[in-house]
Amino acid sequence: MEKIASFTVNHIELQPGIYVSRKDHIGAETITTFDLRMTSPNEEPVMNTAELHTIEHLAATCLRNDSKWKDKMIYFGPMGCRTGCYLLLAGDYESKDIVDLVTHTFEFIRDFEGEIPGAKAKDCGNYLDQNLGMAKYTANRYLNEVLYDIKPDRLVYPE
Repeated sequence: MEKIASFTVNHIELQPGIYVSRKDHIGAETITTFDLRMTSPNEEPVMNTAELHTIEHLAATCLRNDSKWKDKMIYFGPMGCRTGCYLLLAGDYESKDIVDLVTHTFEFIRDFEGEIPGAKAKDCGNYLDQNLGMAKYTANRYLNEVLYDIKPDRLVYPE
């Protein structure tokens, strides 16, 4: 059986960044899947489910309300390994094309105050598993250590 593409990425060399994970073609449309890698795989502790769940709720809310990108937004959600998230957009994009979008999204998370959208029993299957403080901390770290001065090697997967 063939390895899927994401299992062929060298996770030993992979550092936090924004990467094009894959491009799928459905009819004439391209769907670009981005790997928003927030921690260094197999080097740093993974994110806990509570902050990752909060990041998901806030990022999805921000992205689906963004005037420029909301109609291109397909999906935002956590990776099973808990080292980052996937963002799927309708269109053929490169990592550099979405740096501003990702930066804006993580600033939204860092600066968010109030009730987490969708964090009620009637809206979410695990509404109690949230941690806004850690989501804000994680977003701030991603902004300061990666996004604000993102280097070209953090936009293309390592060989």
